This record gives sequence, C-alpha cells and structure tokens, in this order.
Amino acid sequence: MSLEIIYQDEYLIAVNKPGGLLSVPGLGEANQDSVATRMLAINPEAKIVHRLDCHTSGVMLLALGLASQQELSRQFHDRKVSKQYQAVVRGIINEPQGTIDIPMRGDPDNRPCQVIDYKQGKTATTHWYVINIEEGRTRLSLIPVTGRTHQLRIHCIAMGHIIVGDTLYGDALEMQEDRMLLHAERLDFFHPATGRPMSLIAPCDF
Repeated sequence: MSLEIIYQDEYLIAVNKPGGLLSVPGLGEANQDSVATRMLAINPEAKIVHRLDCHTSGVMLLALGLASQQELSRQFHDRKVSKQYQAVVRGIINEPQGTIDIPMRGDPDNRPCQVIDYKQGKTATTHWYVINIEEGRTRLSLIPVTGRTHQLRIHCIAMGHIIVGDTLYGDALEMQEDRMLLHAERLDFFHPATGRPMSLIAPCDF
C-alpha cells in the first residue's frame, strides 16, 4: 500500500492513510507495518498525535519534534481540531441531518469492540448530514465532536445502519466487500508553530 504525503513542513507531516494500514505497530512481527513506522523511516522526528482505525482511510497528522507533538496533542485533547468523514451505510436515511449523542465504552469481554452504555459509557457526540442516496445505500458526512474508539461505526449502528464493509460489527455480507467505506476527508487545526488555521483534505475515493 502506498502512503501519499499531502502536506509537509518542518513542524508536521500529513498523509492520506490507505484503508487496511495500521496507524501504529501492532503485536507480532506481521503487524509492524504502519503509518508510524513508515514515517519514522523517512524522518526520525515523526511522532503520532492521533490515530485512525486500521480500515479507515484518510487524513492522518504527525508532528515533527516534541514541541509540535505537545501542541497538536493539546489541540486534540481540547477539541480544537475539527474532523470530517464520509461514510456509506446500508439502507436509506430519510432525514437530511441529525445529531447522535450516545455514550460508549469498551467491551472487556470482546476486545476491541465497543458497546453503548448509558450508565458507564463516556459521552460521544456525532453530527451527520445526508449527501445522497445510492442504490439502497446512504452516503453521509460525519462530524464527530468527541473522538471515542469506533465512535462513527457505533453511532451509525445506533441509527440502524451499518457502514458498508465493517466486518467487525457487521455480518457475512460485509465480508464480501473490498474495504470499509469510511474515510477521513478533512482535518482542521492550528499550525503548531505559527498558530495559523490549517485545513487538510484527502478527497474520498469511493
């Protein structure tokens, strides 16, 4: 899988991560290939500030140097970073837009799955907008306010619509798909050195 660099300066690197590539190395020799390891081979100062699920494609940001990492990590922690995704889900959504506010937590008995839990779950909020309807599927623009693990996947399920190709939460039908149709198409943040607004885009390819 090729790894396209969409922006680079002396303080940060942004890539268009392909679906199926890990953000950071996993356990075992077979899971060492990742965005982090590839970027370290290019620049030993590259540092992770956020992650995308393995099967999610799109804009992923890395800092160059400790000071940039600390500043960008602060922006993610303080929710100063805006993220926009595209997804294709099964079924037709008739409403034009909405907000999902459903708490989540990890499932210790079925890792890495997440579950909805209104008592012990952490707050999770997603705004969604219908882009169009395509042959029994709905294309959505998803804007997460929080950044919980698998948030967009779980929130789409909560709406009654599985993301096409989501084999972790789907059934045998999803196993027939080439990939999960979830893409991080835009990331808005402030440059860690200059403070100027930045907007990085990786056009959706599905």
